[in-house]
Amino acid sequence: MVLLVGAGVAAGLSGSIAGLASLFSYPALLAVGLPATTANVTNTVALTLSSVGSTLGSRPELVGQAPVLRRYALLALVGGASGAGLLLLTPPGTFERIVPVLVGGAAIVLLLQPRIRGRIDPTTRASGPAVAAGILAVTVYGGYFGAAAGVLMLALLLVGLPVTLLQGNAIKNVLLGLANAVAAVGFAVLADVQWWAVAPLAVGLFVGSFAGPAVARRVPTAALRTGIGLAGLGLAVALAIEAW
Repeated sequence: MVLLVGAGVAAGLSGSIAGLASLFSYPALLAVGLPATTANVTNTVALTLSSVGSTLGSRPELVGQAPVLRRYALLALVGGASGAGLLLLTPPGTFERIVPVLVGGAAIVLLLQPRIRGRIDPTTRASGPAVAAGILAVTVYGGYFGAAAGVLMLALLLVGLPVTLLQGNAIKNVLLGLANAVAAVGFAVLADVQWWAVAPLAVGLFVGSFAGPAVARRVPTAALRTGIGLAGLGLAVALAIEAW
């Protein structure tokens, strides 16, 4: 219980700041003995509290963003449901072999995040259909696994919408929260969710994610991003050795 609460706090903070909550919460669930797919669906259900916390913590940045949220909310819900469906249809054993690639890719994207942002021209915006298609694709991935979905969504929003970094982070929290919530409902009904693990992890996630936006306003995140990214690469290697 202590491990899961602590991992939840770390996951909530890293998810709000760097977009990689699952790189803390998912390994913690593996560490307490859950199989890979069970750990993933349990993690998704627990992450709903992270979305609530980060949204509440981002209220100042969400002022005036209601039209954007209304425009893309349905896409986020459809994407999350589709990703959850893909996971439930994945043959047994397949997810364990896929997840090291997902974790490693997520860590690489996080490490490259400054370069991604540096290539963004704030005077150039993607077209509406391109942004919508990107949001759908990211939320499908979020419903399936989701590590680094926040990084991808934030980069997309900064390219496609006239928002600041903090505003984009807040919109990202809401859209991925919707995708995660609809996936969590599907998993709660159709999958093997371990509720004894959801409770302590969710408590930690809520605390960490609520504090995350405030931390992001005040603390440089470059060192945190690098540390999380390198830890993610190490985790990917360990998971690959075990799965392959």
